[in-house]
Formats: sequence, structure tokens, C-alpha cells
Amino acid sequence: MWTLKSWQGRFVPHPLPAGERLRAYAGWCNAVEGNTTFYATPARDTVATWAQQTDPTFRLVLKLPKVITHERRLAGYEDPLRIFLDAIEPLGPRAHALWIQLPGSFTPADVPALERFLRALPAAHRYAVEVRHPAFFTDAHATATLEGVLAAADAEWVPFDTTTLYGKPPTSDAERDAWTKKPRVPRRSRALTDRPIVRYLGRDAVAETIEGWQPWVATTADWLREGRSPTVFVHTPDNADAPMLARRFHDEVRSRVPELEPLPEPEPAGPLTLF
Repeated sequence: MWTLKSWQGRFVPHPLPAGERLRAYAGWCNAVEGNTTFYATPARDTVATWAQQTDPTFRLVLKLPKVITHERRLAGYEDPLRIFLDAIEPLGPRAHALWIQLPGSFTPADVPALERFLRALPAAHRYAVEVRHPAFFTDAHATATLEGVLAAADAEWVPFDTTTLYGKPPTSDAERDAWTKKPRVPRRSRALTDRPIVRYLGRDAVAETIEGWQPWVATTADWLREGRSPTVFVHTPDNADAPMLARRFHDEVRSRVPELEPLPEPEPAGPLTLF
């Protein structure tokens, strides 16, 4: 996301070499989703530049390649997994969690494959799983079974909260596009580990996005008081204001948990829209 066109000259300086944009982004937020790793494993040298641009406490939540999760469906994955793990090794502690996003066609009947996969993964990393089949959210037995498998592996269940997006019909092209692609499942807010991860998708209207995340402000504050270390990603369909919104979310949580460390102060990159 740190190369998003609409952020250049607004959240990060422009022009700025591609190898410096993550550093600029890290002035706004202290975590980022690694979505591009789903489509292709990056070169180890590229990953090394990510490490060079960020503090060791910066968090990258990296998605496993789709060849493992979607094409081979957690079977016969040994070679692509080995290549992926070698590529991300330069990140060290910045690899906060490896994100196992499973397709909507992955049903409760497939959970044994996930259980075998999690057991075979190296203990050097933490893991977080995102499921999209509705039964995991609506069938109590399926929910409990998945929770048990994840808890046994000390793996987190990543909720992707799209309830605000689907709260009313879309009003922009980006929202209409999101309606065709994003999962529509109930909000889930139960943490299984000390490192919960949340993906929240609002709307292109700032006020609606802020209103929709209020349950997460309360939940995140509760997790912090319990001694957990949550990571929350804030999205909108066009993501145009995402860094600023993420900071707004952090400020709202910090107003409830004052001991929470502030985010870094970004360097000005251009005129900003104020809330």
C-alpha cells in the first residue's frame, strides 16, 4: 500500500524512489499488511530493503502465497513455503505474523487440512488465519472446531469486518467494486491469542467509517487492558485516506488507554485534509 498512487505527494513525498516509500509510510503507521506476497514471493533482496527502511518494532503481517492457500489448498506446499520463508528471513522480528487467508470455498469440512498444515509450520513464526466461508461464523460447531484448531497452534483468527461497508447500498465506484469482491460475514471480535489482528473495512465517507469502527475502539482498548498486543488495519474502498484514518483510530483508542504509545510523527509530504 505504501506505493498507492493517491498517497504520493499527500502522505509520502513525491517524487520519492520506490525504495524509500515504506520508510515514509512508517512515519504514519507502525504496521502494514503484506498483500503483494499473496500474488508472488518477493526477492530476498527486496525484502531486505523493507527491513532497512523500518525499525525492528515495525509490524508486517505477510500473506502466504496463493499457490499454497488457494491453488494447492494446504497440500504439496513444501517447496513454495520454503522459498517464501527464505525470502522473508531478512525481516527478522518485523514479520509480526504470517497471514493464512483461505478462500471462500474452504469449508468446515476442510479444517483437518488446516490443522495438519499448522502443525507442520516452523515455530519461528506466529500465524494468523482468515476464513471466509459463512458457516464458520453462523454454525456454532464449525466455530468451536476452528477455534480449537487455532488455539492448539497458538494461531489467531483474523476477522475481516465488512459490516459497515454492507450497512447500506454503495454510493461510489470504489464501494460498488468492493461489494462484488469482499466477504459478507458477521463481525467477530473474540481474540484467541495475545496478538489479535483485525481488518476493518469502512466506506469512502469518513464519518461513516469512523462511526462503524466504534465497536473496535472499545474492543481494542479492552484487549490492551488485558495485556494483549493488537494490530488493527483500517481500510476504505478507495483507501485514499487510510493512513490518516488509522491514526484517528489510534487516537481514539489512546483516549481510553492513555499509556498506549503514540504513533510516530510523519514528515509533511503535502497539503493534508483535516478532520
